[in-house]
Amino acid sequence: MNIKETKSKIILAGQVAVEELIKVAKEAIVDSDDDISADRLKNAAATKKLAIFDAFEILKRIEDEENILNEKPAEKKEEKVFKGFAEGRSK
Repeated sequence: MNIKETKSKIILAGQVAVEELIKVAKEAIVDSDDDISADRLKNAAATKKLAIFDAFEILKRIEDEENILNEKPAEKKEEKVFKGFAEGRSK
């Protein structure tokens, strides 16, 4: 099996996984109208948050891998480093 074919299959599987995570994120946080404990509500909200962050992480990785497969150059981000007054002025 070719590496590019394998990566393409993994990308497709990742897209399916993102769709499933979107379904989880769209569901109501709690199902009942009864008095809900704070812990249960907090756990349900944390689960939604995790599903959303995982979906974004998977999408980012899919984008990176597609760029590698299509031989597009990676975008470089210049990180800003905090410098004090003296450090910023020195040469």
